[in-house]
Amino acid sequence: MAKDSRRWLGLVFISIAVSLIIVDSTIVNVAVPSIVEELKISSTQVQWVQEVYTLVFASLLLLFGALADRFGRRRVMLLGVSIFAASSVLASFASTGELLILARFAQGVGGAMILPTTLSLINSTFRGRERGIAFAVWGSTIGGMAAVGPLLGGWLTTAFSWRWAFGINIPLGIIIVIGVLLTVSESREARRRSIDVVGALLSIVLFGSLVFGLIEGRTFGWWTAEDGLTIGGWTWPLSISPIPFAFGVTLIALILFIWWGLRRAQRGKDPLIEFSLLSISSFRNGNVAALVVSLGEFGLILALPLWLQFVLGFDALQVGFLLLALAAGSFVASGAAGAFSGRISPVVVVRAGILAEIIGIAWAGFIIGPDAAWGWLVPALAIYGFGVGLATAQLTGVILQDVPVEKSGQGSGIQSTARQVGSALGVAILGTVLFTTTGSVLSSSLDDAGLPAPAADKVVTAVVDSAGAAIAGFDANPADAQIADAARTAFSDGTRASALTAAGFLVIGLGASFALGSGKRRDEDAQESRAEERVQGS
Repeated sequence: MAKDSRRWLGLVFISIAVSLIIVDSTIVNVAVPSIVEELKISSTQVQWVQEVYTLVFASLLLLFGALADRFGRRRVMLLGVSIFAASSVLASFASTGELLILARFAQGVGGAMILPTTLSLINSTFRGRERGIAFAVWGSTIGGMAAVGPLLGGWLTTAFSWRWAFGINIPLGIIIVIGVLLTVSESREARRRSIDVVGALLSIVLFGSLVFGLIEGRTFGWWTAEDGLTIGGWTWPLSISPIPFAFGVTLIALILFIWWGLRRAQRGKDPLIEFSLLSISSFRNGNVAALVVSLGEFGLILALPLWLQFVLGFDALQVGFLLLALAAGSFVASGAAGAFSGRISPVVVVRAGILAEIIGIAWAGFIIGPDAAWGWLVPALAIYGFGVGLATAQLTGVILQDVPVEKSGQGSGIQSTARQVGSALGVAILGTVLFTTTGSVLSSSLDDAGLPAPAADKVVTAVVDSAGAAIAGFDANPADAQIADAARTAFSDGTRASALTAAGFLVIGLGASFALGSGKRRDEDAQESRAEERVQGS
């Protein structure tokens, strides 16, 4: 096989590895209603099923990025694929919410090995315009699979069981391992790096305490502890909620993480984060933009499947077909990104993509309602998907444009961490907005309807804790028709608030993109400058 064709075929299998991560995330979103009904998990557990994966993912990306640089990027990626596939077996056989959360934890470990290594392998394999095309393929795969996943998950969940939605990872994992072994060459940093174990532990505490506080705040109380609060069977003894303590741990861990990293660097040892990379403006500003954009991008994917199934009465397969519009938009963006490569500044493409995301998600937010005409969601999702496809790949290229190849694992790990931290915060913040708004609106509606406070509290608790699944039960009883209508309206308001909040974060991300450079690599700028000098001199 020719070396050039082997590189591009290797890109296919690297992209499939990224698909494994993205498909699994989006499949879970569609399968959650079925999981809720079978395992009887609460809305907090719903968030943890989605969040523990992202949390572990974000916490370990930096560590595995550094390990990949030292021990081999292909090797770490293959190990990650194997762990991911094995934990998918555990998830498919989970009999309780706790076991499913444990399986998702293990999947997060595998995913954290896969994502940064795919980026660093691309960064070390391709150069110049080819790198831009390779990143476009990589990014469009993420955007496309974010929507193909719900379709696949909807079909598996409807035709078989939500358990098959995890089982699909097994054959995909086998294909990836075989394909990568045959087509992708090993890559590692020439200098052997020391491993910053303390930094890794501090990063886990940092991200874990932050996301714990954001998710559990509405359950435990943001400042004052809920009456009779118990954690794992242990009664909380203080009037102050544990959430402020969790955020305090976050702040302390952040300070210690920065201090420890700088101290190691001063002593000539390798910190978990290569702080020197942050002196590169395109890398530093790009990561800020990536974090904010990733936070906003989860506005629809988190709440929309729940709303479509529990309010409009869609089944999982119908939800998958509707979200296919997102995939279509992303695949169109794939071709557009390839055509734009080398002709339009990558930063301009990034801004156009974020703007399209804002338009699509705001459009969907204004459509959402208890009696919404779902057909109007199709163009909104297509525009949103087009924006995701444009922004994701080009932003990655902008972030890594000036990162030295020998630091590509570190750079990929940091930018992947920024995205995953943004995603984790997005799930936590937007999930809190969804369920808090739903509870508040429903409580107010039932109070206006004259329902006694104890009965109203039970209804609100049932709807929120079931993530909306209880609405069908109220709808089945004619005597509870008014309650069901109020619940549908409240859940729609919560979904709309979540989507519009996401749009707001994307607006901030668009503003952050103006701090980026031209998006061209410095070596390309130098070549163009020399070419212009030759033209002027002739």
